[in-house]
Amino acid sequence: MSRPHLFGVLSRRGVLSMATAWAILLACAGPGRAERIKDIVDIQGIRSNPLTGIGLVTGLAGTGDSGKLSQQMLTNILRNSGLVLEPTDLSTGSVAVVVVTAELGPFDREGMRIDIDVSTLGDAKTLQGGMLLPTPLKGLDGQVYAVAQGGISLGGWSVAGAQASMSKNHQTVGRIADGAIVERSELATFIDQVAGQRFITISLRNNDFSTARRVSEVINQAYPNSALVMDAASVKIMVPPNVSQKDVVAFLDEVMQKEVVVDMPAMVVINERTGTIVVGESVGISTVAISQGSLVVKVKETAQVSQPTAPFSDAGSTEVVPETLVDVEEQNAYLIPVERAVTVSELAKTLNAIGASPRDLIAIFNALKKAGALQAKLVIM
Repeated sequence: MSRPHLFGVLSRRGVLSMATAWAILLACAGPGRAERIKDIVDIQGIRSNPLTGIGLVTGLAGTGDSGKLSQQMLTNILRNSGLVLEPTDLSTGSVAVVVVTAELGPFDREGMRIDIDVSTLGDAKTLQGGMLLPTPLKGLDGQVYAVAQGGISLGGWSVAGAQASMSKNHQTVGRIADGAIVERSELATFIDQVAGQRFITISLRNNDFSTARRVSEVINQAYPNSALVMDAASVKIMVPPNVSQKDVVAFLDEVMQKEVVVDMPAMVVINERTGTIVVGESVGISTVAISQGSLVVKVKETAQVSQPTAPFSDAGSTEVVPETLVDVEEQNAYLIPVERAVTVSELAKTLNAIGASPRDLIAIFNALKKAGALQAKLVIM
């Protein structure tokens, strides 16, 4: 019998007030909810490959590079067209050298189009209105897999005058939808041949022995003795001999559609920079008593004017003397007993009853871990 699938999220909301406001958001899913295998695993061998290239953007209205790199690159391009020029013969501001990146998918074939991202290399102010010249995109093996070209979309704008300027979104990074044509595909191979048998390996996105075992059991129920747990991250599936080569995809789709109850380790993740706290479903707290108090220090700076009192005298001068007032206030703290919590719902109710802020909750979780009362792994980002 699996435990209810529950999760809790605790986060901070900043407000302009003297006291830090906080909120605890809790969501409880239905009991025993299962996930499809395809949503929790990746198929080994099916992945994308990064492509990069150095290109030149033209048509900029005086917002391009001011250095010699863009001039030299434009000179080389013009020489390939039969025009022999020197870099000093060309003006700057209308072109910009950029880095072009893309992801070649595992099933992208010749002639298909993929999206590309463009970012500046020099000191160009904006790529607004720019056109990317044909740019070869290479893989890590040095081979050209796609060619990029087209008008750049920034998703924003920028305007400037003599004394002021205004812009929306980032202006030196753009995107071209379907901006590259695939010239060479990288075939994805996800079937391994071992001793005349065909195997497919799936990898869990979140490593866990319990989940891997459940995946194996679900597959073996439909195809006996076909799935084997290799470790906490992978399960090897043998394609049954009666499945023909043309039916392998249908077999894999049927396996991926099966549902599994996902297990997860007891874990509390804390981001101290934002005050965000995420509590896993299996987190428990042993019976403890918690006292949480606050020490408030108030510092007030005032300026006092010192005026000489001796009449008809030049011995003194008027001075501004700063005065600092310090007030320390310690709020009352009470020892609150906390019963053993076994679900996130109970844990959230207990912490809400204490009335602590997210910053206090971070200190409480650290103290519970130190005392051995937090039955979970504490991860601080």
